[in-house]
Amino acid sequence: MNSKLQSLKDSLTSVISGKEDAIELLLVAVLADGHVLMEDVPGVGKTTLAKTLARSIDSEFQRIQFTPDLLPSDIIGSSVYNPKDGSFHFRRGPIFAHIVLADEINRASPRTQSALLESMNERQITAEGHTYELARPFLVIATENPVEYYGTYPLPEAQLDRFAMQITLGYPDFESESLLLRSRRSADPLDSVKKILNRDELVAFQDEVKNVEIEKTVSEYMLKIVRKTREDSRITLGASPRALLTLSRCAQARAFISDRKFSTPDDVGAVAEHVLSHRIVLDGKSKHSGVSKRQIISEIVSSIAPPI
Repeated sequence: MNSKLQSLKDSLTSVISGKEDAIELLLVAVLADGHVLMEDVPGVGKTTLAKTLARSIDSEFQRIQFTPDLLPSDIIGSSVYNPKDGSFHFRRGPIFAHIVLADEINRASPRTQSALLESMNERQITAEGHTYELARPFLVIATENPVEYYGTYPLPEAQLDRFAMQITLGYPDFESESLLLRSRRSADPLDSVKKILNRDELVAFQDEVKNVEIEKTVSEYMLKIVRKTREDSRITLGASPRALLTLSRCAQARAFISDRKFSTPDDVGAVAEHVLSHRIVLDGKSKHSGVSKRQIISEIVSSIAPPI
């Protein structure tokens, strides 16, 4: 792993211990220039991990607390009247930051959630007839609580498809939680996080990821996986072409982290569940059978022989 990326990973693990796999997946998504949905129970460190990443990268950071009364203009911005000359000028909202934390995204109405769609897909904002380009890097990290449904609005499929990965942290193991208890007695480790990368270095890494080679056999392997999600009888909505492109880019990013100039089937298998599971919709029977989306994606991946 590149020394800068290793330092970035060490910075994240110094605050969120025992979650190396989840942290590596987050780095893969960042290098793939994709957005991240962190779905997990409260209090396991979702927001802390996002804030640690933001502090480790020399970029503008904004946190938006999603609530039922949040309006699209609170995210995008709005025109403000200047009484001195009678003119209006556009005041940019928090979406114009480099790293945006959409905290508890499913607590806002679908109308407000949709304010993120254009920015996440096209890296631009259209407001009052004008289009504004968003500066690179641009990353949305959204958090949501999957076990509390009162006062929440499920994310529509179009919104979910904009997230490159869905990551869960889960409860820490005994040793990690013991370390957490000791390390938080006198200070918060987040306060000691230092900047590791600047924005130009991160953008350069993202551009280098695009140059990682993917052989035809590996491309066909990914295509078979994605197409199988559209043919499985348990799935009513399979993965989209955007999902295929995201799977490819994340496989490139994983290879890049491993200091390889080519992607392998192992790269594809390692990220497939996190890239595809939140993009599929199960039929009614499967929803209540106890099988999870990730289990189905894992079964699909296992059913297709990787290229040799």
